[in-house]
Amino acid sequence: MAYEVSITENVTLISLNDSPSDIGVTAKIFEFLSKNDIDVDMISQIPPHASTPCLSFTVNDDDLGKVFTAASSLRELLPEVKLGISSGNSKISVFGEDMKNCPGIASKVFSAIAEVGAEVRMITTSEVDISILVFSHDSTAVYSAIKKVF
Repeated sequence: MAYEVSITENVTLISLNDSPSDIGVTAKIFEFLSKNDIDVDMISQIPPHASTPCLSFTVNDDDLGKVFTAASSLRELLPEVKLGISSGNSKISVFGEDMKNCPGIASKVFSAIAEVGAEVRMITTSEVDISILVFSHDSTAVYSAIKKVF
């Protein structure tokens, strides 16, 4: 089994806490980001606590200025949303077509990260990819630990 492990530096995590549980609003948020030429990478939505979920996504740190400019307009659209912005992260990805129908890959990745004691900020997955967002100061250790497993 061949797996590719990659690292992307300079990633900003954007969290929209208390965002409406409405896919139409979510669509408007991403349309707004697109119109402001902000390229979004990882996207994760936490199920609603009460009636409001948390929607998080990542952008390149180079887009941080555009995010700050867009944030004021976004606050006008969604005044109830609490915006969190955290730059200086890294995305570590494990990719492999062999992941399909192969239980245990996530366990290996998460165990490797646990061994180095890194804090995971976000996780996204597909059938063939696991992407983990960590603080940049942990990225080398996390990357090395995952590479050792695969």
